[in-house]
Amino acid sequence: MRSLLFLVLISFCWADHHAANFTLEHDRIIHIHAENGPRLFVEAEQTKLFSQRGGNVTLPCKFYRDHASSDSGSHKIRVKWTKLTSDYLKEVDVYVEMGYHKKSYGNYQGRVFLRKSTENDASLVINNIMLEDYGKYKCEVIEGLEDDTAVVSLDLQGIVFPYFPRLGRYNLNFYEAQKACLDQDAVIASFDQLYEAWRSGLDWCNAGWLSDGSVQYPITNPREPCGGKNTVPGIRNYGFSNKDQNRYDVFCFTSHFNGRFYYLIHPTKLTYDEAVQACLKDGAQIAKVGQIFAAWKLLGYDRCDAGWLADGSVRYPISKPRKRCSPTEAAVRFVGFPDKKHKLYGVYCFRSYQ
Repeated sequence: MRSLLFLVLISFCWADHHAANFTLEHDRIIHIHAENGPRLFVEAEQTKLFSQRGGNVTLPCKFYRDHASSDSGSHKIRVKWTKLTSDYLKEVDVYVEMGYHKKSYGNYQGRVFLRKSTENDASLVINNIMLEDYGKYKCEVIEGLEDDTAVVSLDLQGIVFPYFPRLGRYNLNFYEAQKACLDQDAVIASFDQLYEAWRSGLDWCNAGWLSDGSVQYPITNPREPCGGKNTVPGIRNYGFSNKDQNRYDVFCFTSHFNGRFYYLIHPTKLTYDEAVQACLKDGAQIAKVGQIFAAWKLLGYDRCDAGWLADGSVRYPISKPRKRCSPTEAAVRFVGFPDKKHKLYGVYCFRSYQ
């Protein structure tokens, strides 16, 4: 009996000791240092940074070695940056460097390098930021058998907008939704981007694809056709759908552009084909949906004239609500997808500075 009591006491002590060691706070990793523990540590001074398309950013990462180790300095340092995806088992290679050997991958080629302001600086510089650069990045430093990592998030200033094509609502599978956003100078939005848009007032009663393959929609004003009048505001979630077979709208994300968005002053109203040619004649191209939303949201563009856009839709941006021009709210007003050959409107053009 005495032996059994002693065994129970040992078990409780062991459980208390290990519970104390492995208590984790949210988003914080506690390293437990042991005599033969890790001798290489990696940290990020900031875990979230903000930038915009076309800008430059430095993702911070520094590593520290235990100089008391007899092996310190006997191995070359290898630094590897990867981008995390919604599928946590997959990572996208960004940049690798070890000694004189350096390699960047995919769209990052020619745009990334290590800052190396000090001998322990593994920070990654990204130039000419693209919409696709948004997301979480992992800095991994390897020395011999030792390695450690840090994660940094890159957020972009921009706008989320709902989109559906001329065919009408609920006509896009996931891959068509991705292409639809790209065609409108945007990318398919993430859940975090949609959530921030909802917090800023986005209310849309049609479900759309997000970058992780889920289908959701934001409601700030609960009502019967949109999940019920007595429900709370929030992001309505349809869950993960079949990417090939199921069809919905899509939420796109775009950011600042390097160019000029403008309404073309023209003596007459135009058919769609005439509008395309008028922009070309002016040294520009007919503007895309993402560009009108970016100009409206990020530049405060305001024009009470309906105009053709590249996808065949007609819209106009109002940042200062007034009578006969979106009197109740600032918005990009949607006229529809008129007959391209017979309906006459103005046109919005875009001239790139690149």
